[in-house]
Amino acid sequence: MTILPPAAEKPAYVRRMFAAIAPRYDLLNRLMTLGRDRSWRRTVARLCALPAGGRLLDVATGTGDIAYEALRLDPTTRAVGLDLTREMMLAGLGKHGGLSFPFTEGDALRLPFDDNAFDAACSGFMMRNVVDVAAAFAEQRRVVRPGGRVVCLEITLPVAPLFGWLFRLYFFRLVPLIGGLISGQRRAYTYLPHSVAHFPRPAELARIMTAAGLHDVRYRLAMLGTVAIHWGIK
Repeated sequence: MTILPPAAEKPAYVRRMFAAIAPRYDLLNRLMTLGRDRSWRRTVARLCALPAGGRLLDVATGTGDIAYEALRLDPTTRAVGLDLTREMMLAGLGKHGGLSFPFTEGDALRLPFDDNAFDAACSGFMMRNVVDVAAAFAEQRRVVRPGGRVVCLEITLPVAPLFGWLFRLYFFRLVPLIGGLISGQRRAYTYLPHSVAHFPRPAELARIMTAAGLHDVRYRLAMLGTVAIHWGIK
């Protein structure tokens, strides 16, 4: 069985997949990360280094978690959440009480914003799902002002031999089982580990960001090397 779709079919495949899992997406994220995903998103929001009243673009916002974390850090932040999947954004509307920001439907490879429109752009668990990673970073760079940051949160496979084996057992065997039982969409949670396995390693992703025109690109690993957070400056 082929898990990953051909490049030409990937955008439609990803849209359908996230539309199907939207009702259980947040719950499964909390369960599968033991609740740590919120702290990673908070770190992303901090690394955006927004000024007071700064404009943030959260690309592939999903249910809006990174944008909401940015608003918690500074309620004056002017966030915009963009996603390819309307159902994901609808699932995020009003989930954090008085915190709110506009959602807009759009493609990460063709951002519907002017050049230099934001103080920072970020994405969480998105880059594996685009056809052209370099183009996605270039688009985020385009819409960020000079001196602004682009920040990326992604899953990666750990390199430590014993823990790496245990993580792969969990990721490739248990995650599809748990995800399928709770969401009814086992194929989506089978796609997840395979998409990570085919994604560039952290050092290579940093090189891609640099090639896309960002400078001073750095990254840090979290959760025993299973999560990578990259950032660079326009």
